[in-house]
Amino acid sequence: MRSRASQVAKAAQKKADGKTTKTKAEQRAETLEQILDAAEFLFSKHGLYGVTLRDVAQRVGVHTSLMHYYFEDKFALFKEVFVRRAGVTSERRMKALEQYEKDAAGKPTVEGALHAFLDTDFDLYTHGGDGWRNYGAFGAQVSNTPEGAAMFDELFDPVVLRLIGILRKALPGVSAEDIFWGYHFVTGSFMHSLSRSGRLDRLSNGLCKSGDLPAVRQRMADFMAAGFRTFLVNKKK
Repeated sequence: MRSRASQVAKAAQKKADGKTTKTKAEQRAETLEQILDAAEFLFSKHGLYGVTLRDVAQRVGVHTSLMHYYFEDKFALFKEVFVRRAGVTSERRMKALEQYEKDAAGKPTVEGALHAFLDTDFDLYTHGGDGWRNYGAFGAQVSNTPEGAAMFDELFDPVVLRLIGILRKALPGVSAEDIFWGYHFVTGSFMHSLSRSGRLDRLSNGLCKSGDLPAVRQRMADFMAAGFRTFLVNKKK
């Protein structure tokens, strides 16, 4: 018992002195995480083509040669940044949609499906800290690049198609073509909101803040649901 207490006391003292020993594997993992965080931040500000491995190395405070130890090139780094959080957001939205469809008991609504899909992600980007906010802006930056589009296809198609399926059940009188166009408008607005560009702030003279994601969350799903319903109105004309 005394030996155990002594070990705990020594460990506590080392931590207090800032002398905790890390294994090489832990050090490598920590460095990798710092690199990914730095790249995510820089990509979110300057896009895929505006960042070099040297830029990332300088932000982390390491030599550029170390970057090549971890990544073959910038595009390998880009993919790792993209993948790191994609599984989390995709899984959360898929679970939210599955739960919503179960709760709807065969009678889904457009509002319900969109709230499940959008609110789940807005909560993550709002409460997940700077890393998640940077990831959102990063996604907005690279979504219109060939490399980014390919990653979106690979990592997010299953959850998007799940949403599309629920929307088609909620709007049986609307064509598949119009449902896909509706999603196109939803995702465009969603990605622009994640970019937090500041343009809305200037246009409204500060009345609205583009970084106010809770305000966007409060409005977007219902606004977009109304847009989907116009397909029904137009069909009757």
